[in-house]
Amino acid sequence: MDARLNMFGSPIAGKVWKHIIAAGKALEDSSLPGTTQELVKIRASQINGCGFCLDMHTKDAAAAGESAGRLNLVAAWREATVFTDAERAALELTEQGTRLADAAGGVTDEAWANAAKHFDEEQLAALVSLIALINAFNRGNVITQQPAGDYQPGQFG
Repeated sequence: MDARLNMFGSPIAGKVWKHIIAAGKALEDSSLPGTTQELVKIRASQINGCGFCLDMHTKDAAAAGESAGRLNLVAAWREATVFTDAERAALELTEQGTRLADAAGGVTDEAWANAAKHFDEEQLAALVSLIALINAFNRGNVITQQPAGDYQPGQFG
């Protein structure tokens, strides 16, 4: 399968995506734990059906030491006992922030308050930014049908 469009082949798209990638690099350096960041990227990518991002972030997480058991349970995080309360709060915020069209009110006050119990203001800002950013990546990749399966851990880092 070939992608519909090379997003870096177009001058305007290439410029836009370079800025989006730079935003991702800035978030990697935030105080939001790296493990939480990967779980958020994986969960949003599952919801959005982005094979390219799932391939990338599950492989990067595994290369960073994440267990196969936890990676396999991200989609069922509510029933899984392998996630911390902070990770569960981040996953809930991710789901609600990704499924905005499914809920008239957007993110609930309960989900926000739960995340705020586990993350400070800087980490919350990083979490919100990360959720928005991974959704942008997912949408670009799904629209252009970026193929999945060939990613090598750390390939773009």
